[in-house]
This record gives sequence, structure tokens and C-alpha cells, in this order.
Amino acid sequence: MQLFKILPLTTALAAQLLAQAPAAPAPAAAPAPPPPPAILGFAVTGTTTIGSQYIFRGLSQTDGQPTIQGELDLVHPSGFYLSTALSNVSWFTDQNLNTAKTPVLTGSVSSASLELDLFGGYKWGFAKDWTLDIGVYRYLYPGTYDHLVVYKNPATTEAYLGLSYSWASLKYSRVISGADFGVANAEGTTYVDLSLAYPLGESGWTLLAHAGKTTFAGTGNDIFSYTDYKAGIAKEIKGYTFALAYTNADTKAFAADGQTPVYANAMGRNIGGSRGTFTITKAF
Repeated sequence: MQLFKILPLTTALAAQLLAQAPAAPAPAAAPAPPPPPAILGFAVTGTTTIGSQYIFRGLSQTDGQPTIQGELDLVHPSGFYLSTALSNVSWFTDQNLNTAKTPVLTGSVSSASLELDLFGGYKWGFAKDWTLDIGVYRYLYPGTYDHLVVYKNPATTEAYLGLSYSWASLKYSRVISGADFGVANAEGTTYVDLSLAYPLGESGWTLLAHAGKTTFAGTGNDIFSYTDYKAGIAKEIKGYTFALAYTNADTKAFAADGQTPVYANAMGRNIGGSRGTFTITKAF
């Protein structure tokens, strides 16, 4: 009988001792990543990219050769942003060569090996996962322009309006400069593109899809209009994004006479058509 009296007392004492014992320490939380550097309230971010070639709206800007690119972004908490980007290019130089890779006119040079982009605007997150983006984009091609035959200086200015929801975005761009990438009297040329970047759960894989339509303005410029598509896949690994994509642009290499180049460069190659591209991008 004494045992039955002792057990309740022992149980109560053990419970009291457990209640007074210090709690086990909680697992240490992972340290938060440091905030990006800032300039006058603008967060500074950017990317660097290397790729098998530079594709812009379905067109190879490097004639199928490798590319190195960089971008720097200044983003304000209010939604305003300013950015600049650099890439090697060859398309304009290629247009001003003959098949022997010499200037069209002896002693003259019209070439540009660098693309410099300046753009800025405002992004408004007006609802959960919804963003409105409005801004202006300036494409510059520092180079030498001793003699321009058919094409004008390729510098181009576009205004754009974009709407995105989660992994889908729709963007409308309109040329507000006199020429569009060297095509004269092309003010009002438009580009509409729908892009999708669908994440596959927590795997780090993302499916990519895109469709775009270029519609040239100006008398006789409709021959330059075309449609482009892209399908691809990307994977993020330790801060690097690896992407493999297939692109197609239904560009005409030559006009109906078979002689006048449209999207054929001086070597006779269509800078549109079907292409495969591999890129590696690092964000910082």
C-alpha cells in the first residue's frame, strides 16, 4: 500500500522539475542575405552573361558567334528604375561588308561592334502578383559611320508599356525615333511580345516560352515585318542560371527579286531563321 502512496508524489515531483528545466534552444535561423548596395536610395543590382550567341527578337546580333553581356540596374523602392546594358554585336558591321569582308566602298567604314542600351521607367505593383511597367529604351551603337549605303545610323528609341502577372508578361514597344535599327522612315514601328517563365515547383527548373510580332511602319518597310518564337528551359544552380533555348524568326533573307537583301547579311546568311542558344547568367 505504501507504494501506491509514493508513486503519485514521485510523478508530481518529476513534472515540477521538468517545468523548471530550461527549454531546449531553438535552432538557429539562417542569416538573412545582405541587402544590395545602394546609391541615393536606389538599390544596385545587375547581371553578367556569356552565351553561344546574342539573340534579340529572334535575330542573331553576332552572326552565330559567342557573346559577353552585362547589365547594371538602379531600382528605387518607389518603383522608379534606371538601367544600362552592354553587349558585343556584329550585325551592323556585317551589313556594310561585301562577301570578301571588305568595306562596300573602298576607304570607307561603317561598323559598330558594341551595343549600349540605356533605359528607365516606373514599375507599379498595383495588386498581388500584378505589375505595370512603363518606360523608354534607347539603343546605341558606338562606331564609325564614314558611309551609310542603304541603312541609316542604327541608334533607336522606343517607348514601352508592359503588364505582368506572376510568371506571364505582355509588352508593347513603339519606335519614337526616325529610324528603326537602321531602317529609314520607320517611326511608329511596333513590337508586341508575350513571354512566359513557368517555374516547375521547387526544382529550380523554369520553362520558357515567347512569341513576338514586329510590324514596321513607313512606305515600303512592310517587307521587314516578321514574327518570332522561343521555347526553352532554365535551371538555377548556386546563383548561376543555365538556359537552353530554341528560337525561330520567319524573316525573309532577300526580297522577291532574289537580289535585294532584307535580313541577309553581306555573307548571304539570314540573321533570323531557326537557332539554338545556350547562356549562363550570374546575378549580383
